[in-house]
Amino acid sequence: MKKLLIVLSLALCASTNAQDNPNNIKMDAKNPFLEDFKTPKGTPPFDLIKKEDYKPAFIKGIEQQSQQIEAIVNNKAAATFDNTVLVLDESGEILDRVSTVFGAIRGADSDQDIQTIAEEISPLLSEHNDNIYLNEKLFSRIKTVYDDSLNTNRTTEQKRLIDKYYKSFVRSGIALNKEQKDRLRQINKELSLLSLSFGKNLLAETNNFQLEIDNEQDLAGLPADVVSVAAQTAKAKGLDGKWVFTLSKPSWLPFLQYADNRALREKLYKAMYNRCNNNNQFDNKQIISNLVNLRLEKANLLGYNSHADYVLAETMAKTPDNVFDLLNKLWEYALPQAKKEAAELQKMIDREGGNFKLESWDWWYYTEKLRKEKYSLDEEAIRPYFMVNNVRDGAFFVANQLYGITFKPLNDVSVYEKDVQVFEVNNADGSYIGILYLDFFPRTGKRNGAWMSSFRKQSVKNGEFIHPIIYNVGNFAMPTEDKPSLLTLEQVTTLFHEFGHGLHGLLSHVNYNGLSGTAVSRDFVELPSQIFEHWALHPEVLKIYAKHYQTGEVIPADLVKKMQEAANFNQGFETTELVAAAILDMKWHVITASEEFDVDQFEQDKMNEIGLISEIIPRYKSTYFAHIFDGGYSAGYYSYLWSEVLDADAFEAFVEKGIFDRTTGQSFRDNILSKGGSEDPMVLYKKFRGAEPNPIYLLKNRGFVE
Repeated sequence: MKKLLIVLSLALCASTNAQDNPNNIKMDAKNPFLEDFKTPKGTPPFDLIKKEDYKPAFIKGIEQQSQQIEAIVNNKAAATFDNTVLVLDESGEILDRVSTVFGAIRGADSDQDIQTIAEEISPLLSEHNDNIYLNEKLFSRIKTVYDDSLNTNRTTEQKRLIDKYYKSFVRSGIALNKEQKDRLRQINKELSLLSLSFGKNLLAETNNFQLEIDNEQDLAGLPADVVSVAAQTAKAKGLDGKWVFTLSKPSWLPFLQYADNRALREKLYKAMYNRCNNNNQFDNKQIISNLVNLRLEKANLLGYNSHADYVLAETMAKTPDNVFDLLNKLWEYALPQAKKEAAELQKMIDREGGNFKLESWDWWYYTEKLRKEKYSLDEEAIRPYFMVNNVRDGAFFVANQLYGITFKPLNDVSVYEKDVQVFEVNNADGSYIGILYLDFFPRTGKRNGAWMSSFRKQSVKNGEFIHPIIYNVGNFAMPTEDKPSLLTLEQVTTLFHEFGHGLHGLLSHVNYNGLSGTAVSRDFVELPSQIFEHWALHPEVLKIYAKHYQTGEVIPADLVKKMQEAANFNQGFETTELVAAAILDMKWHVITASEEFDVDQFEQDKMNEIGLISEIIPRYKSTYFAHIFDGGYSAGYYSYLWSEVLDADAFEAFVEKGIFDRTTGQSFRDNILSKGGSEDPMVLYKKFRGAEPNPIYLLKNRGFVE
């Protein structure tokens, strides 16, 4: 089966009834999803795909996979790896094609029609998924293969796939009685719809607010290109002669960094952190309470004390205690540093005669001023050296140096939006690897943030190597009429981060779809992405791609030196807001008693317990914490920090041998990137590094220890 839980990008869980066409939908023979895409590289034919193709394709895909499952169950031959596990892993071709494309569109180019389709399809997919994983006859065959695999000469990869499917059935409730299974089915349907509603509300709230400015004096302090983008945004909204700032991060963040008008900074920031918490039709508080309680009930049904216990059982961390141990240790370093930073910012306010207490909407503004004062470093002076396509080429350059791979632009491939870029990826010898899509800019129908996924995962089927088709999505600074997209340092590292995920998908070299690419535990999946960030701002890499967009001048050495000196500036704040969000996620999911939660009070109480200072809020407050309520990171946001222990240690291997050392790069490719989930993650890591990771490098990276 193409995905253990078919997911429509933002965790729209897969599901299934099967045998009939419950909506009596006419199947169009020209529906592109009903057969392999007839394009040169198997890329989605976006020029042929219509919105009305999605639902019929989902229905047909459910029907097809259900028939495939029935064929497995009714096979008279004894259950084997080939006739049971492998057939299951390869089933659902139509469903895979439509779900991957629909998931991409829902995340990056949605509208009301797409949202409606998602709401209609979600319960069908939930049912379908349950029909598979609660199928006792199918499980009986899986168990036969599982029991036999302990005594037969299986490859490590085959054992991993068997084990993954066996545990998926168990963790999906196959051992429950009928009454419990019926309740579980209902819970799964409700959870899928609640997550959809959460994301729909968040997109609406993000799009509905705009800070409209008609007095030029209110733009004081803002760089010219920020003002230009705001004017361009206003013009697009029919507000010529005005300036508009939105809740897209490339819009609100520079306003908080540079706008002198404190009242407007407060207004914009509060609009950002009060999203879906305004007691209107887009409020997410009741959805959160319902989600948390249903997740707990499901975990209890399956024999776990909490949702976190359920989630973590199949990760590197294993238990909530291990997660809290990491988070609390980091908190001991981060919070005192954040308090020092807050005191320093307050001194600056007092020195300037501000006569007010530092608040969260002041932090970015005074941090930017302090950065200039301490390091003579102005981020706006840096941005001209980070044109988005140059940064992209920098990422390509590093991948070429480490792995010998090349990237060729393809201009004849159909895309879902005109600004999406497409590249063919090849090995050094010219052999074909796969396709990479890059979607960089915000749009009304795109959710915030950045992510990677696939239109097709790598595998081997009937002896044929299936090449991956991967995409990266971001929300970077928009180009203006007179300037290209110029990135902040944070956006530079984000581009490298997502590209690292992309490499994990592209360079996968396994046999089975269920183990391909990023199909690894949540707290291991961030290793390939986060290690790639280390090259983004390295001086040896900067001199290759960081060139002034007008003059072509390479970024000056003195500017790079200032960047290095300021590398750990504001690290107390950055670590504190990240750890606070990870702790908030865990607190929501270690609850063991159901109740009607007061979401605001719960969040405040948990942040008070850890002593979070009022000048900092968690990176994501609950009502817009999409990672955990409309994504796959519930009880998993800690993963970024868990993986940082790995990536900080792993990068030391490159530091020791040279950051472009091909032998080390090949080892990382062979032992990490190519392996997907085909072996235990710590086994893979030790094959690359020779030992388990040393957490001291994370602390050094963040400037907490020498």
